[in-house]
Amino acid sequence: MQQPEPFDLGALVDEHLANARSDAHGRSAHLLVHDGVLRQSVIALIGGMALDEHNAPPAASLQVLRGRVELTASGRTRELAAGQLQMLPKERQGLTALEDAVVLLTAVND
Repeated sequence: MQQPEPFDLGALVDEHLANARSDAHGRSAHLLVHDGVLRQSVIALIGGMALDEHNAPPAASLQVLRGRVELTASGRTRELAAGQLQMLPKERQGLTALEDAVVLLTAVND
């Protein structure tokens, strides 16, 4: 079985940040990996833009690839910066870009 080509996260960050800057809603997202229950997505948000509160998958993590974001869950907030990885709580959550930002969301869905 042939291994898939690796993703160039640096190039994806640049591409989706450029897409988000030209998008009317200030965001760009792309599903990179869809393998059984595993999903990995790159999400770019322009500073000040948000992903409204939504239900969390059964298991997930968020890695900030560029910029700074604020994660909100159950009335609590946590600021995350480039290079940081955060397990996501199993509760409703939202995400706001404090500056232009790109994150890698890894989720396991039932």
